[in-house]
Amino acid sequence: MAFLTIFSAPKPFTNPHIRVIQLNAIQSWVRLEDVEVILIGDEPGIPETAKELGIKNVAQVRRDEKGIPQVDSVMEIGHTFSNSPLLCYANADMILMSDILRAARQVSEQAHDFLLVGQRWNLELNELFDFSGDWESRLRLDVAESGEFYSPWGIDYFVFPRQLYTDVPDFTIGRPAWDNWMIFHARKTYGMAIDASRDVLVVHQNHDYSHLPGNRPPYGSEVAKSNTAKAGGRKRAFNILDTNRELVHGRIRRPEVRVVRWLRRLERAFINDKQAGPGWELSIRLQQMQRPLAIKPRR
Repeated sequence: MAFLTIFSAPKPFTNPHIRVIQLNAIQSWVRLEDVEVILIGDEPGIPETAKELGIKNVAQVRRDEKGIPQVDSVMEIGHTFSNSPLLCYANADMILMSDILRAARQVSEQAHDFLLVGQRWNLELNELFDFSGDWESRLRLDVAESGEFYSPWGIDYFVFPRQLYTDVPDFTIGRPAWDNWMIFHARKTYGMAIDASRDVLVVHQNHDYSHLPGNRPPYGSEVAKSNTAKAGGRKRAFNILDTNRELVHGRIRRPEVRVVRWLRRLERAFINDKQAGPGWELSIRLQQMQRPLAIKPRR
């Protein structure tokens, strides 16, 4: 039995660049020790990749009216087709390394119910990565030289014990708000949402949005609005600054006092779903003040 199961619902492998970055991500997962990998969906390239790498493929998944997988079904598959004590949903463009497994072990020894998330590093990778030798050290050097620490709104992996997230709304995956709800739910239900950004380096491979209408991110789209409504509104759209614990050198602790966290707390107090009025304008200003502070890496 594996200690951790990583599951994901990749995009079709038809776009050459998407194919490259998804292969890079999935190959990083299969190289982790004591980890099982599940690919969800029957889009072109998914079954073939699973067969080539010797990993599970669950082809059937519930979808929304436009054919996009639903989060409730993806989570159900992750639980049903694994028996590991910990689960990890990861977006299929994320390269994960051994530190995520180490962090998962450390946290599971200190807490029973938790959600582990963290800010990502963006990196340009346009070719298949060379996973020979000490590939992790080479990748970390690439990140140090040309990576970009990204906003706390980029939430791309979720580690949690298998008894959690067994009943989630039917969000559309890959669209806004569902990932934010995951943090909100952990804080309000389990009481422990942990920011692992200091201890875990995860790599997001940059890509365009040619797979979406207008070649643009889906913010403001009808499906984004639907996801937000299912989450319970904008006040429940938490980001990594809204976690209530940090993982630092393998130990869970309360977050250190930081100006950016106080600004985020104030912003949340003024957010409203009407997106209008003095309070809303103030929340926008507070969000703008956070941006340069939120992308400073912490050690």
